[in-house]
Amino acid sequence: MWRLALRTLSFRKDLFTAVFTAMFLCAVILSAAGTLTETGLRKIVPPQRLAGAAVVVTGDPSYALPEAGPRDEDVEWVRLTERVRLDAVLLDVVRAVPGAAGVVGDLSFPATVLRGERPSGTGHDWSSAALTPYELDVGVPPAGPGEVVLDAALAGRSGTRPGDRVEVAVGGVTETYQVTGVAAPATGRAVTEAAMFFSAADARRLTGHPRSVDAIAVVPAPGVDAGELRQRIRAALRGHPALVLTGDDRGIAEFPQGRDGGDNLLLISGVTGGITLLVALLVVAGTLRLSVEHRMREMTLLRAMGTPPGRIRRMVLGEAVTVSALAVLPGCLLGPHLGRWLFDRLVADGVVPGVMPLQQSWIPVPVAAAACMLAAAAAAYLPARRASRAPNVMEPGGAVLRDRPPGPVRPAIVLVCLGGGAALTLSAALAPRPPAVSVVCLTVLALAVGLTLIASRITGAMTELLRRPVRALFGQTGHLAILNARARTVRMAAAITPIMLVTGIALSNVYLQTTQADVAERAYIKNLRADAVLTAETGGLAPALLGRVRSLPGVAGASEFVTGTAFLEHPHDAWQSEDGWPVQGISGEDAGHVTAFTLTSGTLTGLRGNTVALAEGHARQLGRGLGDVVRMRLGDGHAVDLRLVALFSARPGAETILMPAGLLAAHTTAGLPPQILVRAASAADVPGVTAALARSVAAVPGLRVTDGGVLTAVHTDQQRTRAWVNYLFIGTTVVFVVISVVTTQAAGAARRCREFRLQRLIGSSRGQILRMVGIEGVLVAVIGVGLGTVFFMPALLPFTIATNGSPLPSGPVWIYVIAVCAAALSALMGALSPTWLIIRPRPAAAGPADG
Repeated sequence: MWRLALRTLSFRKDLFTAVFTAMFLCAVILSAAGTLTETGLRKIVPPQRLAGAAVVVTGDPSYALPEAGPRDEDVEWVRLTERVRLDAVLLDVVRAVPGAAGVVGDLSFPATVLRGERPSGTGHDWSSAALTPYELDVGVPPAGPGEVVLDAALAGRSGTRPGDRVEVAVGGVTETYQVTGVAAPATGRAVTEAAMFFSAADARRLTGHPRSVDAIAVVPAPGVDAGELRQRIRAALRGHPALVLTGDDRGIAEFPQGRDGGDNLLLISGVTGGITLLVALLVVAGTLRLSVEHRMREMTLLRAMGTPPGRIRRMVLGEAVTVSALAVLPGCLLGPHLGRWLFDRLVADGVVPGVMPLQQSWIPVPVAAAACMLAAAAAAYLPARRASRAPNVMEPGGAVLRDRPPGPVRPAIVLVCLGGGAALTLSAALAPRPPAVSVVCLTVLALAVGLTLIASRITGAMTELLRRPVRALFGQTGHLAILNARARTVRMAAAITPIMLVTGIALSNVYLQTTQADVAERAYIKNLRADAVLTAETGGLAPALLGRVRSLPGVAGASEFVTGTAFLEHPHDAWQSEDGWPVQGISGEDAGHVTAFTLTSGTLTGLRGNTVALAEGHARQLGRGLGDVVRMRLGDGHAVDLRLVALFSARPGAETILMPAGLLAAHTTAGLPPQILVRAASAADVPGVTAALARSVAAVPGLRVTDGGVLTAVHTDQQRTRAWVNYLFIGTTVVFVVISVVTTQAAGAARRCREFRLQRLIGSSRGQILRMVGIEGVLVAVIGVGLGTVFFMPALLPFTIATNGSPLPSGPVWIYVIAVCAAALSALMGALSPTWLIIRPRPAAAGPADG
């Protein structure tokens, strides 16, 4: 049967070309996604400045979400969003570990040299210079306060040399330092961030947290293994939130953003690879099913000759596996190149940090190949099973494709899927809060499976529904197209189903994410009223700057502004997700000028010290009122007890938490507020206030004055990963649906050779036949898009109404337009192209056989 399977491939090039194309694309995308997955799983960020330390200790950002009660045994771990620093007392603990020869507390903070090109770099304690190691090209180390050593890159860009006095800005404060030396990394060491080194006392003061360190670098004694020393340090630090790192993991201590980059890669590659595998499986299964149906005469003949069903099943499986193997091999070899190209685009767009190198090994290639071959075999199983059940006696006129009555299993599955989808939609609509994203996705999936199983029935009903409009628009040609569609509902359903799925599943997922992002963005900026925004490009803003801004003429109010994430620990918060709560830090004195929150009780001027303001519904759910205390875990891992001083109204699903800016900023990585929101006394004062603000900070480096639109831009930048997922998601599904629809339509047209030639013999022109087939293609596209829209919109309705206040989702219309155009073009191209080739010869020039 394998020999027969190989020989039949040369006579079924049209359908098996579609299988080859689908599996080739699947292999390319899967191996590319595998490359990204490997990089995301490894999260390798090679150390640079700390490369000389065999062991590096850093704060552990892992956090266990609060349990619902004493019987809650499921512990869910999340990662905190800010750098978790270590208490400086742990330096002595590590020094006492046997085998630790050198222990250095590493400090890092943004700094700018106000000379020459005003280059920015990172400030450190000189004691950490030996870890790279940095070597002095000229001069001496900083011995006391007011002294600094610049690296060669900073010295060159600022035009300084030892003995010069330079102004250095840190945290919005400018101080004068004497350059005592110029250092450079040792030969063979590469450092991407420019560095400047201060004395120990200055470094502790400038960092803003003198009683903690960012990391602890450990140099082992001669003969001590780094792995053994790691175990000793881990035992000594048991009970403290610390990670002990060796090897390439040490780079995470220098570049914590590497963790987020790895997670972003896993999200993008997981969604892209999973969708590709699923859609490819559906496309291949549909194509092979169509192939088997077109070959029922052949299968019946084989059965009549005494061929056992198992051999026929193996023949169909062999055909699918052979074609897939031929496609998977070159696809998997090209995939890593696509993976590198995607990785470079992600780095350029800021989704992945540039310090994270792409990891390309041999592992993704065989894994992708195996996944593709398993998908091909799974896709071929049902068509092969159907082929093996062909009758052993041929019916008069040959085997005819019929929509056979379903058995008891299919109606049960349809009832469960459609009933479950309807129940989920109804319960989500009646819930007091927006449904979870997972619930919406499950609803869409249930409806998609249910409608797919009854696609031929729905196709017949939709065709009958469109009969009168098509007849009215296109006359007799349209009537003939409707008759053909009613006679071929099963084949039409084969082309309609992929269009319905791509319209329903793909668009529901994309618009679900775009709606969620749009609601979050509007909730972020809706209650902010800033005519001008002062932003620190590096570090933060000096505490004294707020008073200067408030004193400018025409300024009605100004407030520091900080954003972050926090987790509510007590009382238990049933609404809290694994992402925590978005927190906005504002200055209570002028909160009424720069915000537009609708207060229901309390006042925002009370936001001072350890206080908090909550949405009224959120506070009611917690059982808390004004004056009550809640405990929150902030982004750096510190827990604080906060007194509730204000309640405000908020749309369900768009709740936020307000805190004093100073409190929230102290628990961020920068330690200082990055922005000041400024409100003018009147609209006429806005230009004058903006100009005065720009003049007042012109001498301060790294400050930028913009209008309130920058708040939206910052929030949009944070959605880049989601945007990449959307682009890859819709692109992948559109490509595969085009392959499926074109193949199905082309195969259907090839089966109608006799019909087209008969029409030509009785006087039909080529144009009339093409118009008829074109109308049938339009019917396929309209029904497919219509069904997809009908089943994905009800699933989204509860979510969009609850979060957006509108039944229509948010997001670009072009996504829907692309799906509609892809459906229409593929349906028309798949139907018209083979039809033109069939009717192109003169009617008497072709034989009677079907293609």
